[in-house]
Amino acid sequence: MSTAAPDEIVYLDHNATTPVAPEVLEAMLPYLRAEFGNPSSDHALGRLARQAVEEARAAVAALIGAAASEVVFTSGGTESNNLAIRGVAAQATSARRRIVTSSVEHPATAAPLALLEGSGWTLTRIPVAASGTLELDTALGSLGDDVALVTVMLAQNETGALMPVAELAATAQAHGAIVHSDAAQAIGKIPVSVDDLGVDLLSIAAHKCYGPKGVGALYLRPGTPLSPLVVGADQEGGLRPGTENVAGIVGLGAAARLAVDHLESDAARIAQLRDELWTALSARVDGILRHTPDGACLPNTLLVSFPGVLGADVLARVPQLAASTGSACHAGEHTPNTTLLAMGVAANVALGTVRLSLGRGTTRAEIEAAVELLAGAHEALVATTPSPTSTSTSKGTPR
Repeated sequence: MSTAAPDEIVYLDHNATTPVAPEVLEAMLPYLRAEFGNPSSDHALGRLARQAVEEARAAVAALIGAAASEVVFTSGGTESNNLAIRGVAAQATSARRRIVTSSVEHPATAAPLALLEGSGWTLTRIPVAASGTLELDTALGSLGDDVALVTVMLAQNETGALMPVAELAATAQAHGAIVHSDAAQAIGKIPVSVDDLGVDLLSIAAHKCYGPKGVGALYLRPGTPLSPLVVGADQEGGLRPGTENVAGIVGLGAAARLAVDHLESDAARIAQLRDELWTALSARVDGILRHTPDGACLPNTLLVSFPGVLGADVLARVPQLAASTGSACHAGEHTPNTTLLAMGVAANVALGTVRLSLGRGTTRAEIEAAVELLAGAHEALVATTPSPTSTSTSKGTPR
């Protein structure tokens, strides 16, 4: 099977990564060329670099309604999550050795939590409803004075479902717990205010909002106890020592400014295209299921299951389309999308999953092309798939 050239690809995988915006690249280039100074250096080049870092810090803070002094730059969302989770755990008292989280967190949260669980911490994993949204009553009932940290993502990366972080945070903090949210998928897609959410910590990844890879940020509410993961010098208040990635930080700042300017118009246009995509797909593919909720979801995300086939096989037939499937393949065996399993979707339905995530540059022509490609691939696969010896009666959870 031939591989399509990049300029021929319909890109519907913006939840995996976004292209670097032209304005972001232009902002970064000087710091990869002539203005290469170390921000810690006390000379003209160093001071230019330091000023650029602080201007970017202010831009990121403005995007989330924070003060510039509350933003710590990191290498990305994974480091931000690790710093938040493990940094809080290192400061916790012996009376607080429990963490509350959801059953559908990104591995960047789930992995550091598992690391703590292996060292004796107790994890309470809250289930999600059939819609993919956290079961809030269960979460609120799980809180107690033994909880050190509550960490729940703001937007689920597979389904796009929005989580009730603000409602959870208010009760958690009344119990004395610290609240963290991974907002990597939400930043630049929906309005995010740390004060409205009531969180103490919030993670950001630049490459999810038209910035460069390898840079992110952690919002830290003043007074929140946090230990660094690495030690060295005193950059980023000692919480993230090491010479700053100036060009990357500048890129994140530029992406934050673009998000402020375009958030409202982008969200409305992209949501309209996403809905057109679903309407057209559901008209062309009998039995296709939508797992992204109709309300309380990201405007750009559509998670669907194609009936009777593997989602991976659908995408393999359309190299002109860039999208993703939540199922995994190990030694030739496919395993279902774990988020859908947590939602109660049958395994055979979950195996047909494809995630389509739109972005700022997505056009109506691309949506129309995607529908033709996906519907054609499904039709071809069904035509060549042997009839099963038995038929499952499970139809998943239609939306």
